[in-house]
Amino acid sequence: MSKLVTVKDEVGGHSVDAERGRTLCAELEAGNILYFPRTPFAFPDDDLKFLLGLKQTDASFHKNIAYRPAEDRITGLDKSAQGPEVDRLRAIVAGYSRRSTEFLGWLLPPYAGKWKLDYASYRPLEEQGRPARLRARNDLPHVDAFPTRPTNGDRILRLFTNINPSQNRVWITSQTFDVVGPQFAKMLGLPRQQSAHPIAKALRGMADAAHIPGANRSPYDDFMHRCHNAMKESGEFQENCPKQRWEFPPHSTWIVFTDSVSHAVLQGQYALEQTFIISRDAMVRPENSPLRILERLAGYSLTRAK
Repeated sequence: MSKLVTVKDEVGGHSVDAERGRTLCAELEAGNILYFPRTPFAFPDDDLKFLLGLKQTDASFHKNIAYRPAEDRITGLDKSAQGPEVDRLRAIVAGYSRRSTEFLGWLLPPYAGKWKLDYASYRPLEEQGRPARLRARNDLPHVDAFPTRPTNGDRILRLFTNINPSQNRVWITSQTFDVVGPQFAKMLGLPRQQSAHPIAKALRGMADAAHIPGANRSPYDDFMHRCHNAMKESGEFQENCPKQRWEFPPHSTWIVFTDSVSHAVLQGQYALEQTFIISRDAMVRPENSPLRILERLAGYSLTRAK
């Protein structure tokens, strides 16, 4: 089960030493949550007021809003949303993405520069009772896997900030992947090793070039996607898995590897989040990664054949 590791002595702009950085990375890789009672980087008051004020000014903003740093583009808005407010919203989430990325580089030196910056998002909706299809529900314990953005064994690290002025963001977590992974591997079966035969490689290359969904998904990604779905679909797991409840108060921040920590969001409105895809080669405890756990079970590589 995960532990909450409270971090109070690191602030943005001051890099931690190498030993401290490795210790914090090891805590994350063990399936623990780094928790900051106060957000450890700047978030301008005017930006906060703007985000919270959207609920009163424009219903078109009432969706999960994603910022794509590589494209400097924001998605998840109604088609009617346009003009200066959209530009301001993009600038605010982009600023959060930039500052959280700078902070993570200061806090976790072993990972700095060894990640792919994934999406940032703004979550303006109340999580409790939010309608969603089963596989898209956030209130059911699950591990993360991105079907449209396979990682090939790299890790999904996410940084969250509760910007609600008065309401806690409530999570539950269950067992970490070293426990649930083997359970679901037995249930689902492990994927076959990807063929390195020239014809098989050529076919994968053609499918990838044609942008066929899942064409560049490794055996690891295939299993993690199936595991994500199976966890949400299993009534027995949802009912009987051990659960811990966490409440993250206003203006707090927390960091967690969501590909190894079974997690769910029960309550809360107004949160920001930045996702990082950390290279598997940057891990300080690689034996704890979902990839290594599954490869020990399988006895062969589960990454894409080169």
